[in-house]
Amino acid sequence: MVSLVLGQLRRRPAAFAGTAVALLLAIAAVTLFGSLFAADLATPAAVRKAVAGPGLMVIAGAFGEIAVLVAFFVVVNALGFALRQQHRELALLRTVAATPRQTRRLVRGEVLVTTMLVAVPGWALGAVAARWFLAALQRRGMASPEVRVPGTPVPMLVALGVVLLVGLAASAAAARRISRVAPAAALTASSTEHARTGVLRLLAGVGALAGGVLLLRLSATRPADQVDKAGQAALLASLVLLVAVALAGPFAARVLAAVLGGPLRVLAPGAGWLADANLRGYARRLSSAVVPVALLVGLSGTMSIMTFTAGRAAAAAWGTASSVTSATDIWLRQAELGMLVCFATVSVVNTLVAVTADRRREFALLRLVGATRPQLLRMLSAEAVLTTAVGVVLGAAVAGAATSAFSAAVTGSAVPPVPVATCGWIVAGAAALVLPGILVTGRWAVGGPAAELVGGGRD
Repeated sequence: MVSLVLGQLRRRPAAFAGTAVALLLAIAAVTLFGSLFAADLATPAAVRKAVAGPGLMVIAGAFGEIAVLVAFFVVVNALGFALRQQHRELALLRTVAATPRQTRRLVRGEVLVTTMLVAVPGWALGAVAARWFLAALQRRGMASPEVRVPGTPVPMLVALGVVLLVGLAASAAAARRISRVAPAAALTASSTEHARTGVLRLLAGVGALAGGVLLLRLSATRPADQVDKAGQAALLASLVLLVAVALAGPFAARVLAAVLGGPLRVLAPGAGWLADANLRGYARRLSSAVVPVALLVGLSGTMSIMTFTAGRAAAAAWGTASSVTSATDIWLRQAELGMLVCFATVSVVNTLVAVTADRRREFALLRLVGATRPQLLRMLSAEAVLTTAVGVVLGAAVAGAATSAFSAAVTGSAVPPVPVATCGWIVAGAAALVLPGILVTGRWAVGGPAAELVGGGRD
């Protein structure tokens, strides 16, 4: 079993490299905020009370809540995609008498090995980040200079345990489908894509959507003196809505691709038509590429518009705003935004590189029937544009809903002021990640001997 696990990791290094980076960041995030909690608990009460403000534990909790959830979101997305890429290999194992239990054990082994490989670097990164963040808080008078991060290994062990639980749960859900069907059916399904999203997945998506709507209502109905709580509820609502987008991703992506693909087919009749057909025909693959883009745009847009709205409200109230608009709180929000953008960027790059690299046989088959490399690159360019557009639309819809609720609490109007330049940079940043990510990987993927690639002699 160990040799099979290591063989799978070597066979698809791009997919598992992305998963490893996601797991590393998750371990680092939990270690970071766990270390801050440990520092607060190890500090005498008199020292903690010597500094005015909410306290280190409250700051770490509010700051880390969304960051850790986003890290787990990225882990689940990366693991799910990496395991979907192994569908054919797992199906072949089933045809040579591997039992469903053995298949699931193999998947669990892959998650366990990958997590253990990145545990030590993740711990080190989290410990360094905890000390840097505590020092930054101390420079701004938000934590006592006497507070120190203790040397206890408890936060690291908790981080490893929590991330392992999340990873194993995600892998169990991803491996469930192939391990429960007949071997021949599993092999047949590995070469095709289901046209419909599963009922359970759609129901879970509807449940997440309902939860997001409840959080939006909670944010919108906060009184004017609870703006911080309104902001936390709106930000959490945006994440829950993004979970709903991920669950209903294939359906939503197919619908948006059909709508946005029309102009693309007109502007680029050849490459645009083929790109649109590819994306709509492989909705799960499109969803895997779109969800990280929506995560990046949705969270960045939500936090940027919320901060801008709070600033406008403060100016209108003659500077008597709550801590949302204080210099230290703005710094905290910027630091949180930077961390979330880092997680989302890693997710975008990992997924797009792995998705494109996994299509080498598809591109080789197109070359065998007469397509040239320039034609394939033009098709990939059209796909990249359409993928960016779908991801931006989904992310903007989430950000619009969250910031509308926040604006209703802060200003009394459901139409928030929008920092156009900042939002433009967010969209440009998403495009700058998607377009080169697909095209650079695509230039490599369309190369190599076509006949050998189609025959499976080379990956």
